[in-house]
Amino acid sequence: MATHNLRGKLLECVVGDITQQPDMDAIVNAANAQLRTGGGVAGAIHRAAGPGLEAECRPLAPIRPGEAVITGAHDLPNRYVIHCLGPVYGVDEPAEGLLASCYRNALRLAEQRGVAGIAFPAISTGVFGYPVEAAAKVSLAAVAKLLPELHAVREVRFVLFTEADRALHARALDALAGWADG
Repeated sequence: MATHNLRGKLLECVVGDITQQPDMDAIVNAANAQLRTGGGVAGAIHRAAGPGLEAECRPLAPIRPGEAVITGAHDLPNRYVIHCLGPVYGVDEPAEGLLASCYRNALRLAEQRGVAGIAFPAISTGVFGYPVEAAAKVSLAAVAKLLPELHAVREVRFVLFTEADRALHARALDALAGWADG
């Protein structure tokens, strides 16, 4: 686990299951445009939340790359699910800007709802093909840049699928923490 106090907020990178974060008020879904059950993170979240999640999502779809919407968490141990559509790497451009928008928009929704803790997956790094190391740098930089504007949000957790992904995110977080502290 990599943990840093950055600008008065706790940022951490862990290996785990995004659907098993009971201490977080909100989790983030790496959604598809139609906000439906899919594979990867979206499938895991929809299965754990139950059919009410898809029903609540239906009128909010479709969303575009970089956008985020918020729903209740249904059968998950959280209050909210924030759904973000990340860019398909090499297709949706500018990929870096769209990916950063996912994180910024999710954090803004969390802030509006008074969310103290939010857990993110590595958006766009699965079937959407975004290279994990590049995605880690973009996502952590976007989060760090927005932190000073946040008052409710006090903890941001990146929940990664593998130790290799966690290590890449931890390196990016360490580099950011050194820059912010130095």
